[in-house]
Amino acid sequence: MTKEFKLTGWHALAIFGGCFAVIISVNLVLAYSAVKTFPGLEVKNSYVASQSFDARRAQQQSLGWEVYAEAKGGLLILSIKDGEGKPVQAGTLDAVLGRATHVQDDRTPDFAFDGRAYVARETLAPGNWNIRMKATSLDGVAFEQRVVLHVES
Repeated sequence: MTKEFKLTGWHALAIFGGCFAVIISVNLVLAYSAVKTFPGLEVKNSYVASQSFDARRAQQQSLGWEVYAEAKGGLLILSIKDGEGKPVQAGTLDAVLGRATHVQDDRTPDFAFDGRAYVARETLAPGNWNIRMKATSLDGVAFEQRVVLHVES
């Protein structure tokens, strides 16, 4: 003889509360993960940075530089070309190589100009990588760009 199950108000309340507990728990885990992996601020005061943005962008665009990156044979190649397609040697070059999603793989490649491009010894795992570069032209014009690099397996 089996007893028939009867759904009562307490059962409905327990199911309802359990569903909300799962949703809230998942939200808390995701929020913690987002805050833990946030690399930091790009600028201290975005309003102040915005005041000179258009002028900096116009100066950067006046250089006419095109930047490409590739990884092959254990080398990371960062190619900077001018508007005529000729290789550019920058006055300074600082670059951070890392994943788009977290900072644990971030590193600073030791780029050297070989007459055609900047080359660094780097062995990269397959997937999407970003190179966040800051350079200056020989006459002191600042150039900043995020270069997306996809490495095949």
